[in-house]
Amino acid sequence: MKRTLVLGTLTIAAAMLTGCATQVKSLPLAAVGGGAGSEARGGVPVYFGQQNHPAVKSQLGDVSYSVRIARKVAGADDACREALAEAIGKLRAAASARSANAVIDVTTRFHSSESNSSGDFTCGVSPSAAAIAISGKLVVLEAN
Repeated sequence: MKRTLVLGTLTIAAAMLTGCATQVKSLPLAAVGGGAGSEARGGVPVYFGQQNHPAVKSQLGDVSYSVRIARKVAGADDACREALAEAIGKLRAAASARSANAVIDVTTRFHSSESNSSGDFTCGVSPSAAAIAISGKLVVLEAN
């Protein structure tokens, strides 16, 4: 009797956790306004992957952040885009604080899945949250 009760409880717990897995997604940057040198919302251009940019005058160091947001009612893709927008905001704030005029070689990551693409970003999303890690190089670019 005790054994049946324990097995039943474990079966129910496993069934409830089945839908809780985190998905790793790769989504297009264009939908976020994160295209080449994108200055939307912040003024500091952010260049993903190997996007072309003006020559680097000086490097001010590397920066990386992790962002996790609650999903609210948003779909998985929208939650990932919101997490990316927040992460880009952190990069831009760091650039402004350190007198950089751009962030280059930006990569995104979720655990061991990394993207250094100039067209896509990587995000992890579960039923309750979306998460992303972002990193890049703070630089001063030569004026056009």
